[in-house]
Amino acid sequence: MYMNVTHKLNSSEHHELVQQRRLARKLAVQALFEIDSVGHLPGSVVDERLAYSYPGEQGALYLRWLVSGVVHHLEMLNTLIAKYAPEWPVDQLAIIDRNILRLAFFEIGAHDSDTPPKVAINEAVELAKVFGSDSSPRFVNGVLGSALDEIRKQEF
Repeated sequence: MYMNVTHKLNSSEHHELVQQRRLARKLAVQALFEIDSVGHLPGSVVDERLAYSYPGEQGALYLRWLVSGVVHHLEMLNTLIAKYAPEWPVDQLAIIDRNILRLAFFEIGAHDSDTPPKVAINEAVELAKVFGSDSSPRFVNGVLGSALDEIRKQEF
């Protein structure tokens, strides 16, 4: 299980944690893409990602927390996506876009998350810039912005 650690950190430790989490989110999106597109087992996919690119101890814990949270709450996350992106059925969204949205929805709504919602949205938009199409960042930002109030009430 993920442990909230940000309240105990000095400035340089906080910066290191931010970097580890940034890499963990990147790895989580890659893992979720693989799980979603080819159906590989989440634990094996995460282990493989960690063997290839280790984000540090806290980053590894965060990666596992993110992927397990998304996988565990997949139906609820899909329902939220469908509600706030009604013009696209979830299964017809670009695989990368739907997994970035799932990740951000979970990170914002998780009861044990210490990431400010605006940070999670900004990180999701950055992931969309790296992995998505030209229209992905705007789409991700729009969906997350319109869903923010409801996501915060979810308590995953």
